[in-house]
Amino acid sequence: MDALKTIAAGSVKETTPELSIGDTIRVSVNIREGERERIQMFEGTVIAKKGSGVAETFTVRRVAYGVGVERVFPLHSPNVKDIKVVRYGKVRRSKLYYLRDRVGKAAKVKEQIRK
Repeated sequence: MDALKTIAAGSVKETTPELSIGDTIRVSVNIREGERERIQMFEGTVIAKKGSGVAETFTVRRVAYGVGVERVFPLHSPNVKDIKVVRYGKVRRSKLYYLRDRVGKAAKVKEQIRK
């Protein structure tokens, strides 16, 4: 088991942003289309975090044209170029799956004022 941890330690990014549940973040993802590469932004609310170490993932949800879109990103993936926190959320749950059933203003997360 320790051998797996030493191999996985090479894939872990040293600097990961402090993102928590309820934060609105902007993720820069590297997209490959044939031989071309481009960076696509995905902005939404973090509704879940899972795993630890190399296998750590987070789920981001946004509503685009009235349709809810969720993407799961591996935190230490080389395709995830950058993560920026746009807004800090104030929540009391570790998973925000209840936002899937809400529409409009009811799906908003309160903002946390940080000094």
